[in-house]
Amino acid sequence: MSIGNLSHSLEEFQMYNCNVSGGIPEEIRNLSNLTLIDLGGNKLNGSIPITLSKLQKLQGLGLENNKLEGSIPDDICRLAELFRLELGGNKLSGSIPTCFSNLASLRILSLGSNELTSIPLTFWNLKDILQLNFSSNFLTGPLPLEIGNLKVLVGIDLSMNNFSGVIPTEIGGLKNLEYLFLGYNRLQGSIPNSFGDLINLKFLNLSNNNLSGAIPASLEKLSYLEDLNLSFNKLEGEIPRGGSFGNFSAESFEGNELLCGSPNLQVPPCKTGIHHTSSKNSLLLGIVLPLSTIFMIVVSLLILRYRQRGKRPSNDANMPLVATWRMVSYLELCRATDGFSENNLIGKGGFGSVYKARLSDGMEVAVKVFNLQCGRAFKSFDIECEMMKSIRHRNLIKVISSCSNEEFKALVLEYMPHGSLEKYLYSSNCILDIFQRLNIMIDVASALEYLHFGHSAPIIHCDLKPSNVLLDDNMVAHLSDFSIAKLLIGEDQSMTHTQTLATIGYMAPEYGREGRVSTNGDVYSFGIMLMETFTEKKPTDEIFNEEMTLKQWVNDWLPISTMEVVDENQCKRNCNKALKN
Repeated sequence: MSIGNLSHSLEEFQMYNCNVSGGIPEEIRNLSNLTLIDLGGNKLNGSIPITLSKLQKLQGLGLENNKLEGSIPDDICRLAELFRLELGGNKLSGSIPTCFSNLASLRILSLGSNELTSIPLTFWNLKDILQLNFSSNFLTGPLPLEIGNLKVLVGIDLSMNNFSGVIPTEIGGLKNLEYLFLGYNRLQGSIPNSFGDLINLKFLNLSNNNLSGAIPASLEKLSYLEDLNLSFNKLEGEIPRGGSFGNFSAESFEGNELLCGSPNLQVPPCKTGIHHTSSKNSLLLGIVLPLSTIFMIVVSLLILRYRQRGKRPSNDANMPLVATWRMVSYLELCRATDGFSENNLIGKGGFGSVYKARLSDGMEVAVKVFNLQCGRAFKSFDIECEMMKSIRHRNLIKVISSCSNEEFKALVLEYMPHGSLEKYLYSSNCILDIFQRLNIMIDVASALEYLHFGHSAPIIHCDLKPSNVLLDDNMVAHLSDFSIAKLLIGEDQSMTHTQTLATIGYMAPEYGREGRVSTNGDVYSFGIMLMETFTEKKPTDEIFNEEMTLKQWVNDWLPISTMEVVDENQCKRNCNKALKN
C-alpha cells in the first residue's frame, strides 16, 4: 500500500473492504491532519506501527478484520483525541496496554476476536467509555468489581472467553447499559438481583455458563428488554411471568433442567402459581382519580430533585450521546437528504434546519444543518457539541455523528418518528390521552433532573418548550436542542449570565429581564410546558396578556374546576378506553 502521493492536508483515509494487502506503511505518520483511518476488512498483516502515535488529531482508527499480529503498542496511548478504536478480528496477543486508562477521549473500543489474555485493572478507570467489545479472546479470571466504575457504559460484550467466578452485583449500577453479553464463559453463582436496576437494558445473554439459583423476579422490571438468553446453565425454580417475560420463547431458557413455568416454554409446570393483579382494575382506579392529581404527581418530581441536592454522582460523564457511532462525510449527508431537499425538511430553528435522511447502511437519521450565515451559528454548533459530549440519558436525544468543516457544520441525530410534542398538542390528527401526556412530562422531568444533578457541573437547557421534546416509536420523550445550553462552573454552581434569549413565554422572568440563568429557570420553563401540555394553550395565546398569563389562569381555575383547565373530551376518551379494556 503506497501513501506517498496523498496530500498532507488529508483528514480522512478510508479504504474499507478494498482487498488491500501488505503492512501498514510507517510513512502514514506524515499525514498529520488525519482524523480518521478506516482500513478494516482488508488483508493487512504485520504489526501495528508505532508511528501512528504521530497522528495527534486522530479520532477514529479502524483496523478490524485484517491479519495484524503482535501486541497492541503502548504508543497508541499518545493519541489524546482518539474516540473510536476498532482492532477486532485480527491476531493480536498479549495484554491490553495498561496506559489505555490515559485515553480520556476514548468512547468506543472493539478488540474482539483476537488472542488477548488479560485486562489491566487500571483499564476500568475509563469512566467515560460507552461501548466495549472484548469477545472471543483468551481472557481469564473473575470479572472485576471495578467494572461498576463505568457508569455511562451503553454496551459490553465479554462473551466467549474464560472468565470465572461470580457476576459482580456492581454491574447493576450501570443505569445506561443497553446490552450485556457474558455468554460462553465459566461464570458461577446466581444472577444478581441488582440486574433489575438496569432500566435501559435491551439485550441480556448469560448463556453457556454455570449459573445456578432462581431467575430474579427483579428482571420483570426491565420493560425495554427485547432479547434474553439464559440457556444452558443450572438455573432452577419458576420462570418469572411479568414484564417482558411474556415475549420470550423456550430458546431463552433451554438447557436448565430444574426450571418450571408455562408449558409454552417447554418446561414442567410449577407446583404453586402466582396471583396476578387485574390491569383493568388498576387502570379504572387511575381514571377516577381527580385530574388535578396529575399535576401534583409531576410537580412532585420537581420537589424530589431538590431533596437530592448534595447527592450528585462524583463522575462527570464526558462523552457524546452515541446511538451507533460511525463517521459521516458531507457527500454522504448530501446523498442521504437528496441534496438537502425541501421534501426531506422536517423542521427549522433559529440556527439552522433539520432534515430526515437515510444513510448508506439504511439507518434513518435526522441531520441538523447549522446556518453559517447566522453569526451565532458557529458558537451554537460548538456549544451543542460540547454539551453532547458530556451527557447521556435515555430521555435525551442521541447523537450519531457530526460533520464539520469551514463551510458546513451538521449534527447527525437519532431520528424521532413521531416528531415533537408540539405537533401532537396542536394537530387534529395526533391525539394524546392524559396518561400519554403524563408519561411524556415524567420523561422530561427525568431528563431535567439528570442535567441538573447528573454531573459535578449542572447543565442548564435554557430553552424548554414542546417543540424541543421529541417522541420515539414508543412515545418515549427525548429532550433535544442544546444550542443555547449553559454549563454552570463555579463554587456555588447556582447561576450564570447570558445574552442569548430563549423563547418568549417559556423563559423565567429573571432570564428575560437580566439574562440570569439557573436551574430554577429550567424548572420555571418546565412548569409552563407542563401546564401547556394538559391545557393545550400556548403561553403566547391571544387570551393571555400582562394581566392574565397561562400560569395565573391555571392557578385561578384549578381549585374551582379542573374541567375548565383540562379538556373534558380528553377525560372521556380515557374513560371509554378503560371500559373497553
